[in-house]
Amino acid sequence: MNRPEREAAVRRIMEQAHPPVPPELHTEVVRRGGRMLRRRRAALRLMWFLMFVASVAFAVWAVTARPWVEPPSETTPPLTGW
Repeated sequence: MNRPEREAAVRRIMEQAHPPVPPELHTEVVRRGGRMLRRRRAALRLMWFLMFVASVAFAVWAVTARPWVEPPSETTPPLTGW
């Protein structure tokens, strides 16, 4: 099936009458959509909360560990009593 034949087949399908939609389908779709939105919103809030907690934990670690400060040298003993 080449491209013009596929396009003609798609046009025939689109020009056909659409089947009727059951009336109870709308309420079911609205219910499921609302549930999906609530779950997505909860997941996003959880993600932001976890990112906030991770950044606070990193800041606390950085303040206590001070990784930017070079540790004192322990290879040479201190020179005392000269």
